[in-house]
Amino acid sequence: MEEENERYRAPALDKGLDILELLAGVDGGLTQAEIAKRLARSPNEFYRMLDRLVKRGYVTRIDGDRFTLTLKLFGLAQLHAPVRRLVSFAVPVMRELAEACRQANQLVVFDRGNPVVIAQQEAPGYWGISIRVGSRIGLFDTGSGHVLLAFRPEVERARMIAEHAGEGGADGRMTAEFSARLDLIRTRGYEMMPSAQTAGVINLSAPVRGADGTAIAALTVPYITLINTPGAPDISAAIQLVTQATARLSDMTGAGFTVEGDA
Repeated sequence: MEEENERYRAPALDKGLDILELLAGVDGGLTQAEIAKRLARSPNEFYRMLDRLVKRGYVTRIDGDRFTLTLKLFGLAQLHAPVRRLVSFAVPVMRELAEACRQANQLVVFDRGNPVVIAQQEAPGYWGISIRVGSRIGLFDTGSGHVLLAFRPEVERARMIAEHAGEGGADGRMTAEFSARLDLIRTRGYEMMPSAQTAGVINLSAPVRGADGTAIAALTVPYITLINTPGAPDISAAIQLVTQATARLSDMTGAGFTVEGDA
């Protein structure tokens, strides 16, 4: 299989994709020499490719000699009808949820091995935790990832974990204890867990379901305790608001609606 994959390689395309994937994970851009060093190549190998990516609008120059991504890739992603349709349904509901619970929230789908944020609503007040649209987050250590796994059949769940681990790989985190956790989430209808990334944050996550009951997305509130904020609901009330919001979105999605792979 590996020999067959190598036979059909497109080196120029691989080079361009390597650049885009590298720049996607860097703030502030990189010089041509820095790109070459990180990709273990000669700087001359990337001159023409960078020139074409700039001319096509995927990359731009900043500070004279640094290259960074434009928003063109993000714009192309939003042209996918399933994602655009789901986001159009979700945004008004997410805005209402933010106002009701005084917290930020985000909508997440599974795409090519990771949960991906496709919509985000800021908290209405001064304080809130938000994640940028387009962020690829953890499958095993986030509320969104837990919900997307919990509300999938075993076969789909295994495929998601395999994609996350890499083709043909395995992930040792899928233990009996973790499987029991997913069963609990499925039974109660939501996940409530301390953030593995930010101290003091509790992730409140619930599924947006398709007609067959499987999760096509997860809606998550990164809940923080607000002090001296009149009318702010406690965490129990907040999770009720989250599950009410996802119930509304599940009703809106209709039969046969799917977004996986189109984020």
